[in-house]
Amino acid sequence: MPTCIWEEWMAETTTVQKTEGRPDYSSYRPMEECDVAQRLATYPEVVEVLGGRPTEWAVREVGDGNLNFVYIVKGPNGSLCAKQALPFVRLVGESWPLPLDRSHFEHGALVRQAQRSGHVPKIVTYDPGQALIVMENLGRHKIWRNALIAGERHESAADVLANFMAETLFRSSDLSLDAASRKVEMVHFAANTALCKITEDLVFTDPYRAHELNRWTSPELDDTVAAIRADAEWKHAVQEMKALFLTRTEALLHGDLHTGSVMVSRTETGSEDVRIIDPEFAYYGPMGFDVGALMANLLLAFYAQDGLADDRSGMKDWLLAQVERVWSGFAERFTELWRTERTGDSYHRSLFEDVGDEEASAAACNTYLARLQVEAIGFAGAKMARRILGLAHVADLETIEPAERRAKQEKRALALARMLLVERHAIGNFAEACERARQVDGEER
Repeated sequence: MPTCIWEEWMAETTTVQKTEGRPDYSSYRPMEECDVAQRLATYPEVVEVLGGRPTEWAVREVGDGNLNFVYIVKGPNGSLCAKQALPFVRLVGESWPLPLDRSHFEHGALVRQAQRSGHVPKIVTYDPGQALIVMENLGRHKIWRNALIAGERHESAADVLANFMAETLFRSSDLSLDAASRKVEMVHFAANTALCKITEDLVFTDPYRAHELNRWTSPELDDTVAAIRADAEWKHAVQEMKALFLTRTEALLHGDLHTGSVMVSRTETGSEDVRIIDPEFAYYGPMGFDVGALMANLLLAFYAQDGLADDRSGMKDWLLAQVERVWSGFAERFTELWRTERTGDSYHRSLFEDVGDEEASAAACNTYLARLQVEAIGFAGAKMARRILGLAHVADLETIEPAERRAKQEKRALALARMLLVERHAIGNFAEACERARQVDGEER
């Protein structure tokens, strides 16, 4: 980053941090591969895990994300993952500054997720001023997206993710927390404005207008993009979803839950482990956003299958089954929490169970979930479209060659994305959404 921009950013950020009690970044310095070991050696927790001397530690930069540096560090006794935020969007470069305090919110989200559900990396140490989180190394795991591209099936992933979403969303909402506690939490994460702005623009606005950061498979999708930008129903529907994103502060979201933020592993005996990573987009928003984001990526993976080399008909059926499995598991766990952990100020038990009206409570839960499912369907449509028309695409589709073949699959995905947005109320549930996915897949052949 040019010195003048860096100094301006630091001056503004330091003032904000001191005012709001967040980290002071005046001593922040990005790590480089050549000095990672030396700098990590200053943290006793790191030395204890790695063992030996820093000169014995092997450092490897592995970050393939859009925002951060990520290093794997191995020592005589163990290994760790060090993640440091950069003061700009790595995918774009130094022309797009980004506050370092996203690391502060990611750390806060990881702590809360560990308490409320688990299935996140264990934190070894956190240095707020360096925007640095050091955590366990998930070296035996692989990104779920990559596993899906390879045609691998991890049967436990849907169940773990369903429970994770139900538990983290329910337990951070006013169904579980008293109103005052939830408001304190909400205010804390409301300050994650820079990353919320990325979502607001890249998911809900930029794909539907001319913008320098947009990209798509061109010229194959040029006519499709022009038609979408002229589609009033589509734009109206996506703006309704944006309004929900902006205003419905239901629960603490992961904020960027997709198959690239899930890691999976399988041992020789067949046991599986699933972890959820990278919650730096965490903020209080509509529960359906996390659910829809995950579903969108499974549906994109479904449409990508025909563009891959071998016969993937069985994999396609399995992916749609996972969509339904995630929702059914989510609804089941959410309903259980409704019955057993509804201690917050919303849907207060004094109005239902405490006066013997369990039936009315169950009906209220069903209505709540029905509304949430419709919203999740709409968010899924928005997230599918942005991964084809906007800045950050998905490897599922990007790996398909030639471009004509990729565009064919992308057109199918976009056709479903429109349905999920415009017709979300008529679709109503993810079983029907999967049926629509099959119909589009057949019609577009």
